[in-house]
Amino acid sequence: MINPLRWLPIATLGLLFTGCTIPEQAVAWTSLFDGESLAGWQSTEFGGEGEINVANGAMHFEMGSPLTGVTLTGPPPTGSYEVEVTAARIEGTDFFCGLTFPVGKHHLTLVLGGWGGSVSGLSSLDDDDASRNLTRTLKGFKSDHDYTVLVRVSKDNVTVLLDGEPFTETQLAGKELTLRTEVDLSRPFGIASFQTRARIKTVRWRPLTTR
Repeated sequence: MINPLRWLPIATLGLLFTGCTIPEQAVAWTSLFDGESLAGWQSTEFGGEGEINVANGAMHFEMGSPLTGVTLTGPPPTGSYEVEVTAARIEGTDFFCGLTFPVGKHHLTLVLGGWGGSVSGLSSLDDDDASRNLTRTLKGFKSDHDYTVLVRVSKDNVTVLLDGEPFTETQLAGKELTLRTEVDLSRPFGIASFQTRARIKTVRWRPLTTR
């Protein structure tokens, strides 16, 4: 009797016997900020928002009462993807980067330096914001220092790296994903600061694909 597995490619046999998954591969980055203007963005009308201007290759958020931010006007990243933002706190003691992004049909916000300046994490999971859920991370952020954060979104998890190092993550299975009402207007993709002057130098994304 002929063994039907004999005629399968070696790579396919390997997957059958090991049960391993095909790794995701990144493609080229797409920049969402041209460094010269707010083209593709609009100031988010939170009410009490500070002024936003572009100078020296960066967006500058003036201090809001309480929020200042921008929302993408074009199509947001979807599916499995990575988004990278370089941001700095210039003045203030609260979050300088509240990045709201799609996760499937839902949204999350990555908060950097909230709740007095050092609390970071993902809001909200099962109605618990970043100060109360398991993604809560404490870190001191220097003023006028650029930090590069990378958020990797897949169907199974959200992973965050800060300056290339693991920062926080969450598995998505069984979790309810929601936003705090303050940042609802940042949907589907936006960046905000809270009572803080901030600088945003780069915003870019790329889809993740399988081999």
